[in-house]
Amino acid sequence: MRTRPPRTRTRRLALATAAAALAVTTALVLPSSASAADTSPVGFGAGTTGGGGVAAVTVSTLDAFKAAVTGDMAKVVRVNGLITLSGQVDIGSNTTVLGVGSVSGFTGGGLRLKKVTNVVVRNLNISKPLKPADGITVQASTKVWIDHNAFSSDRDHGKDYYDGLLDINHGSDHVTVSWNTFKDHYKGSLVGHSDNNASEDTGHLRVTYHHNWFDNVNSRIPSLRFGTGHFYDNYVVGADTAVHSRMGAQMLVENNVFRTTTVAVTTNRDSDVDGYANLRGNDLGGAATEISQVGTFTTPPYTYTAEPASSVVASVTSGAGAGKL
Repeated sequence: MRTRPPRTRTRRLALATAAAALAVTTALVLPSSASAADTSPVGFGAGTTGGGGVAAVTVSTLDAFKAAVTGDMAKVVRVNGLITLSGQVDIGSNTTVLGVGSVSGFTGGGLRLKKVTNVVVRNLNISKPLKPADGITVQASTKVWIDHNAFSSDRDHGKDYYDGLLDINHGSDHVTVSWNTFKDHYKGSLVGHSDNNASEDTGHLRVTYHHNWFDNVNSRIPSLRFGTGHFYDNYVVGADTAVHSRMGAQMLVENNVFRTTTVAVTTNRDSDVDGYANLRGNDLGGAATEISQVGTFTTPPYTYTAEPASSVVASVTSGAGAGKL
């Protein structure tokens, strides 16, 4: 009968050391951007801190919310419950707006960031913004992080009954949109509101979208004029036209997953001037692409790690949206 040598303490120690080394190696190769609980923005919005570490104020009424978000002093405002809006509420600079739990937020209207800087909006449910209000409008503003929100309406009405879920315009800059859900809507996210706004928008509108879930959103995922967009590790389901680069915009479309989508990326629709796009690592799922111009934007000016398309669906469906922080 064959006998085995006894397991010595030295051998056990060697095995434990090897296991520890393997665990460290495994941790090191995981994509850092795949965390659904980022504590700071990755992408063009890097460095945005909002209200920072100041003591939070919790509100549950519209009047209290309006008073709490006014002005440019550092502030953290926690929204407890669902507040009905008519139109939009203006948010001051150096502000963090944070939903409590998984069901807090706003319905019927939205938030407006106009001529402000350093704003964080996280963990809110924002639904059914009646036209002309968007769910969130970022206008002539810089350093914005929009993270872990749940945007939605319905498609029971015409496409102009509601307005956009998230629109970024009038020369806004340095924005990151991460780990949000966008559901049941026609016009998802418009970046650059007009073909005639080159003088204000050119050189601005730098926006990163990562780890967002667009589900049953017809178009504008996003639509970008003039600016520079990085769209990576997003999950798009049920779109007619998803990523749209126009009016000379530069788009890097990387490691995304598209399902039941007609056109994943286009550069040549609806405007007199085409946009540019670079595609790499995407799972198109049979969707078409319409690339009339390949762009020069291939290396974003910030540190990030894009996880492969093969793991995007699992990451995004488990981590995106309100209630996931």
